[in-house]
Amino acid sequence: MTARDLRAACAPTTATIRDALEVVDRSGNLVCLLVDDENRLAGLLTDGDLRRAFLKGTSLDDLALDHATRTPHFVAAGSPRALVLDLMQALRISAVPELADDRTLVGLHTLSDVVGSAPLPNVAVVMAGGRGTRLGDLTKDTPKPLMTVAGRSILEWIVLGLVGDGIREIYVSVNYLAEQIEEHLGDGSRLGCTVRYLREDPERPLGTAGSLTLLRDERPDLEHAVLVMNGDLMVEFDASDLLDAHRRTGAAVTVATRTYQHEVPFGVVESTDGRVTGVSEKPTLSFDINAAVYAVEPRALAWLPTGRASTMPGLVETCLERDEPVTAWPIQSDWIDVGTPKDLARAKGET
Repeated sequence: MTARDLRAACAPTTATIRDALEVVDRSGNLVCLLVDDENRLAGLLTDGDLRRAFLKGTSLDDLALDHATRTPHFVAAGSPRALVLDLMQALRISAVPELADDRTLVGLHTLSDVVGSAPLPNVAVVMAGGRGTRLGDLTKDTPKPLMTVAGRSILEWIVLGLVGDGIREIYVSVNYLAEQIEEHLGDGSRLGCTVRYLREDPERPLGTAGSLTLLRDERPDLEHAVLVMNGDLMVEFDASDLLDAHRRTGAAVTVATRTYQHEVPFGVVESTDGRVTGVSEKPTLSFDINAAVYAVEPRALAWLPTGRASTMPGLVETCLERDEPVTAWPIQSDWIDVGTPKDLARAKGET
């Protein structure tokens, strides 16, 4: 929502019922946000609140704040879209304010904005077949994508994020403890999408890219780029932005990247032929790393080997060998690859 749209949904705490009605009518959000002189949220008035007020015989000139919810549900500034959608579904509400720490209003999420009014033609593939061995006993009886973070499985957070960005058709590649994942997600209807499964042979795991050959066989009619991502990521990104950027470049594959910095804990000596040319005290090195999120053109699926394991980095190498363009797309938000118990604890906010 733009700043202008947000202002259109607001009224001062001195507003009357008549004023609130005009805000609801003008903004089209079916909600009026009442803010004080410092733009702090003082109350929220829905169209339902207004109807109930009229049924009680309220005058149009009565103070709107008297009929508003003084402590409405809200999300913190910068909350991921999936969390907002989760709150809306749990509470059956269609508008959620976004507040800074001092209750200053910084945004308003509406159901139509979060879910997305225009479904994308692209399908997504979520790789969820790995054994998650680095998590030890945690994945002995539970597949890694079903590890719980903030009340939901990692896999559900991924699906909700994709749905919020407009993707309505999602394939999940499964292998290890596949039946648990299929039972957990079902057909996807409760999450606002269609979920189908790419089932690997348990005796012949196909790697991070091999399951795309199953998609190739099942959907030879694909015309748009496929969004591919690992099923153990906690990351906030806009799938529609990634796919738009990919389409503009004409690349065969676009790789999402994340900046990784490492501080060398020692002084680094630079020298040439034994002669010191410089000394850097504990320098910080910066790298762009693979964020395990990709946009892949249907034509690139044909270059994957059939019946044996392959990887997404291997597909990138194949593209480069064929002189096919590969582009990078930076992710700026937090990114956690939940590969170890420490990573899982960080995703849960425990470290």
